[in-house]
Amino acid sequence: MSLLRIDKLRKAHGARVLFDLDAFALDAGRAYVLTGINGAGKSTLLRVLAGLEPGEASGLTWQGRPAALSPYPPALRAAIVYVHQHPVMFSTSVAANIGYGLRARGVPRAQVAQAVAQAMAWAGVAHLHESDPARLSGGEVQRVALARASVLRPSLLLLDEPTANLDGTAREQVISLIAALTAGGGAVVTACHDRDLIGMPGVQRLKLRDGKLEYK
Repeated sequence: MSLLRIDKLRKAHGARVLFDLDAFALDAGRAYVLTGINGAGKSTLLRVLAGLEPGEASGLTWQGRPAALSPYPPALRAAIVYVHQHPVMFSTSVAANIGYGLRARGVPRAQVAQAVAQAMAWAGVAHLHESDPARLSGGEVQRVALARASVLRPSLLLLDEPTANLDGTAREQVISLIAALTAGGGAVVTACHDRDLIGMPGVQRLKLRDGKLEYK
């Protein structure tokens, strides 16, 4: 089922056109990897999709219903979550970080606590419940960031280089979490250079090159 379709999606910085896509479409319940050389516009594309940067479009359909890219619709704001390559952690605790989005949405405290506990167990960070985020390793930060995103149950999750600067067990753990994120019917788009992510079974590869998108 079609989740998102955008016609004539364009982004320019001054006179420089970063990308100009005739049609961009994502299906629900699918995993995608977005590849391309450094500077091709991968991160910018994710940020435009998440409403964090402005972009131009002639038309947009979300879950079969017409919408607009600008001003960015509340329905997309609630359903699309972006995870930065270097996630920012608040100086509280791991549990408080994971529950932040739910509290901001006014979810009752008891439901937040239950959802956070489930997300921490899913991400393998339950033992870090009261830990200071500043003391986490790179792999732990990524797993906490994925838990913080997944607890919001996004329909579309956008991940920017989630395994960059990770190696060994930490990298494998993050890859395994990404593989599990589509199980609930949501779509995941991961911008990366990671060969293991690109080669995962069932993953659709999107390559951004010279401002155009190629489906591999």
